[in-house]
Amino acid sequence: MNAPPGTAPPPTDGERPHAAHAAPSGDEGRTTVNRHHERLLGGPPELTAAEFASRAGVEESIARQYWRSLGFPDVPGDEQWFTDTDVAALRALAEAVESDTVSLNAAQDLVRGLGHSMDRLVLWQVEAMVQDLSARYRLDDVSARLVVLDRMVELSPLLREQLDYAWRRQLIALLGRIDRDIARLGSEVGEPDQLPLERAIGFIDIVSYTTRSADLTPKALATLVQDFESAARDVVARYGGRVVKTIGDAVLFVADDLPAGARVATSLVQVMAAQNLPVRGAVVWGRLLSRSGDVFGPVVNLASRLTDLADPFTILMDDVSAAVLESLPAGQEFQMVHSAPAQVQGLGEVRPVQVQRQRSTTTD
Repeated sequence: MNAPPGTAPPPTDGERPHAAHAAPSGDEGRTTVNRHHERLLGGPPELTAAEFASRAGVEESIARQYWRSLGFPDVPGDEQWFTDTDVAALRALAEAVESDTVSLNAAQDLVRGLGHSMDRLVLWQVEAMVQDLSARYRLDDVSARLVVLDRMVELSPLLREQLDYAWRRQLIALLGRIDRDIARLGSEVGEPDQLPLERAIGFIDIVSYTTRSADLTPKALATLVQDFESAARDVVARYGGRVVKTIGDAVLFVADDLPAGARVATSLVQVMAAQNLPVRGAVVWGRLLSRSGDVFGPVVNLASRLTDLADPFTILMDDVSAAVLESLPAGQEFQMVHSAPAQVQGLGEVRPVQVQRQRSTTTD
């Protein structure tokens, strides 16, 4: 079996790498994590929190807030935890605040976003590598994690390059959406209290997930979740939507127009039906607020409640959203079936409408 490029072969069947990896010559006494720390952060931790703050030119309380905003716990005052790399990062942000490029509150919010996103990103990447090694080299979970612990940093140059590229691509895509929103609104001035963004919002979830997952092995459960998320992200992206978040058995997505949202939802039902995985969902049109990478507003609650009412392999809309879709040229792609009104807690009476793609327009 072939090892990943740039790495030594993984342990063969029956061999398990030992947690206390032997250090290369000259590295006696240093653990794998110690060596990774030096490679990623430029050296061993030598600075206390007070020294970290002093070298960055900020008060210690600001340095500690910065550290917490990244998502890390407080460091005891007498522990050496920081490096010059940490100092440089904090100093750069402090200089941006001092020059009035960003406010202190905005800087903290930006750092919170980075901390949250990077925590999820590195977890995603590591788990992907663990699963890959387990499958390709028939390793148990512990052995696969030991290999990842030993060799993940070797992938860091590639991962950093891809991170920078993806960030630039996502930023230009977002700026494009802002430009289109402004062009569409023109000189219109919205109501001062209305939510700023008009979007299609959709929920898709797995039917009877709790019962289904209780009978699965850990490996089968991981496969179920990964297959669902992969299919959801692929279909959402294909039709121009964006995944807001996944919650185990459910995915929340947005689209800039209602036909795109309806295509996402109905196509995902078809894709998962082909895999014998029953899902259901809802798509609605309305105004929402976007903050901290999430979306908020009554339409989000409405989409969630409609999903609870949906039967397996069906997508629901409220009657107002369905009327909007039917009024558009792209509405001809869909067939609408009106259902009896339903009482929904917190929202009152809702008139669900089942939406399906016309067979002649289905391309999945």
